[in-house]
Amino acid sequence: MTAFSIARLPRIEFGAGTLQKLPDIIASYGARVLLVTGARSFINTPHWQFLIDQLEHRSVTWRHCTVAEEPSPALIDELVKAHAGDDFTAVAGIGGGSALDAAKAVAGLLRVQRSVMDYLEGVGPELPYQGPAVPFIAVPTTAGTGSEATKNAVLSVQGENGFKKSFRHDKLVAEYAIVDPDLLASCPASVIAANGMDALTQLLESYVSTKSNAFTDALAISGLQSARDALIPLYRQHGDLARHREKMAYAALLSGITLAQVGLGSVHGLASPLGAFYPIPHGAVCGTLVAAATRVNIHSLLAREPNNQALAKYLHVAEILCEKRFIDPGAAFNALADLLTQWTEELALPRLSHYGLQETGLDKVIANCRGSSMKTNPIVLNDEEIRQILIERF
Repeated sequence: MTAFSIARLPRIEFGAGTLQKLPDIIASYGARVLLVTGARSFINTPHWQFLIDQLEHRSVTWRHCTVAEEPSPALIDELVKAHAGDDFTAVAGIGGGSALDAAKAVAGLLRVQRSVMDYLEGVGPELPYQGPAVPFIAVPTTAGTGSEATKNAVLSVQGENGFKKSFRHDKLVAEYAIVDPDLLASCPASVIAANGMDALTQLLESYVSTKSNAFTDALAISGLQSARDALIPLYRQHGDLARHREKMAYAALLSGITLAQVGLGSVHGLASPLGAFYPIPHGAVCGTLVAAATRVNIHSLLAREPNNQALAKYLHVAEILCEKRFIDPGAAFNALADLLTQWTEELALPRLSHYGLQETGLDKVIANCRGSSMKTNPIVLNDEEIRQILIERF
């Protein structure tokens, strides 16, 4: 077994009803908390009033801010400036990946009082972050990004000169990740689809990552099995919905753990420029590209690196997701790509052109896709192979 190391993880509280632990956990850090949520979904549920009542019962003073879309550096700086004198003892992010990433970044900067641009990878001076960070508590209400288990806050500037970069440090890892599957009950079908395929993509990409190890492989396989069993039924609203929510929350959590430890691949490499230059939600990018990227990765491995261990892993994923044994590896690879395509279509994930990508924009996307995620793809793809991925979902 190859040696490996595992970076810091949050303390994880998983299971239906675990939100009830949040007030005591917040209070254990002190008497002032900043609550960062999405714009509507959580605060329009009974869970919000429960939380507020319980905090007041514990004499915890709270402030509240919302994040309506993928957070920008300007939003983070604005929130940090607005709450600079509030002396919070904890920051709780409650929502999807955008709310969690924003809360994570704010927690990291409230006591530092510098612009987040000073620390973003690949942008500005890239100063070393030294903290201190306000204790951060992550409560996901969607099953997708796995941000509750990662050390990076992804921030975006959208447009012609846009970018999508991470503020990343071990000090930003949540103290607690409270993963309550009941919170997924308010997710609309489109969110279930995009976020679920994001989690699936993260599990698959981390499993075949060049940095993968026995520990992360075991988690990735367990997560893939859960996503296989629950994503489509949850989207259709068929069967035991509580059980499906539980499995998808589990799959998303594991995807965050594995990506944080070993990185991702070509889908997320492309998601960065696509999300920066076009108004494409992150989950939709991942869901729409994963089948095409898997097909191109496998074809390139067979052509140039037929002994690469990732091929055996793709075969194993095919057997897991298709729930059958394959004697012929070629048949397994085709079945895997076909199944992912089928799910992409069944989940109604839009093509890239739906968001404004035109053929004339492909070169710019390709030129800006070779960030950290692409570096752990199982094979180095050339520009034409990357173009194939984009064209297939154009």
